[in-house]
Amino acid sequence: MKRRHQRMIFIGIVTAGMLVSAGFAYRAFNENLLYYYTPTQVADGEAPIERKFRLGGLVVEGSFERAEGSMTARFELTDNYRDVTVEHSKILPDLFAEGQVIVAHGTMRDDGIFVADEVLAKHDENYMPTEVAESLAEGARRAAQE
Repeated sequence: MKRRHQRMIFIGIVTAGMLVSAGFAYRAFNENLLYYYTPTQVADGEAPIERKFRLGGLVVEGSFERAEGSMTARFELTDNYRDVTVEHSKILPDLFAEGQVIVAHGTMRDDGIFVADEVLAKHDENYMPTEVAESLAEGARRAAQE
């Protein structure tokens, strides 16, 4: 085999290896990407079932429930237009409270309940994630139109 053919085969193998590596990296990135959905989008069926995503909004006043002797908590999350039931069975952050903004990471069950693996509460009174602020403003606008 000529030296030129060997070099072309080597370049082809290296190029194929790079394409395969890029494909694996792209797949891993897409599997770990957490999209943000509002309670209205979730209630309208736009969120994926049994795939992780982020859900943000206000914890509805009076909606928090925890069964006695259980770590599992249930509460409603709203964007001022629609509500979604959230279930979380781990320790909630210290700043978690009704009427506060949270962002939860988790999956949607077939029965319409969002199961949160992680709940993030805002860290001070002045901070609100941009996505949540926009969804609350949009929800309030929609509610006012009805």
